[in-house]
Amino acid sequence: MNDSKPAPVDEACPFCAGSGWERVGSEAVVRRCRCVEQARVTRLLAEARVPKRYEHCDLESYVPNDPTQKKAKLDAARFVEKYPLIDVGLLFLGPCGVGKTHLAVSVLKQIIVEKGDSGIFYDFRDLLRDIQSSWNAVSQSTEYDVLRPVLTANLLVLDELGANKPTEWVRDTIAHIINCRYNEKRLTIFTSNYPDAAERPGEETLTDRIGARLRSRLWEMCKVVEIRGKDFRQVIKQANYRF
Repeated sequence: MNDSKPAPVDEACPFCAGSGWERVGSEAVVRRCRCVEQARVTRLLAEARVPKRYEHCDLESYVPNDPTQKKAKLDAARFVEKYPLIDVGLLFLGPCGVGKTHLAVSVLKQIIVEKGDSGIFYDFRDLLRDIQSSWNAVSQSTEYDVLRPVLTANLLVLDELGANKPTEWVRDTIAHIINCRYNEKRLTIFTSNYPDAAERPGEETLTDRIGARLRSRLWEMCKVVEIRGKDFRQVIKQANYRF
C-alpha cells in the first residue's frame, strides 16, 4: 500500500477518547483504534473520485438478467476475494446499460473498504479533458499532476476506454498510461462499449479505437469479461419513474 497520509482521530470516539489508541481487554496492551482505520477508509473513498451517480453501487445491488451478467458478477467477486494476490485486472466489454461501470465501481469500493487499499476512478473522456486543460497557461495544474494518481494508483478503474476519437494524441496518451501501469504491475479495471469482434458490418471494435498493439497489451494485463443482456437503464429505470 502506498498510502502514507495519517488518518484523523475521532476525538469523540468511545474506544480511544481521541488518543488514537484503544486498550485490548484488561491487559496493559494497546492497539491503533478502530476509528483511525475507519477515518482512513472514509478518506480513501472520498479520494477515489467515484461519480455521485455510482456512489450507491455494490455487488449486492447488481442483479443479473442474463447469464453473462451473472458470470461477470462472479468474476468481480473473485477479483475482490483474491486481491491483492492477483496479477491481472479486468476488462468489461459490452453494450450500454449492462452494468459494466456498476461492477467496476463496486470492485473499487470493496477493495478500499475490505482491503484498505487505495484506488481511483476516471472516465477516459474526462481524463483527456483534464490533461488538455492542464496545457492552459492559467491552469493551476500540470499534465504530470493529472497523470500521477492515474499512473500510481494501486487500483485504477478506467471507464469508457476507446470512447474518444482515436487520434494519434489519444492513442499516445492511453499507450503511456497502459504501458506505465503494465511495467509497474499495477492492477487496472477497464470498461468499454466496443466489442473485440464486429457483430455488424462496419461496426468499430476496441482494436479499431485503441490500436492492435495496445489491444494486445490488454490481453496480458486483464481478464476479458464480456457482458450482454437487457439495458438496465431502459428496463429498470424507466419502470421506476414516478411523476
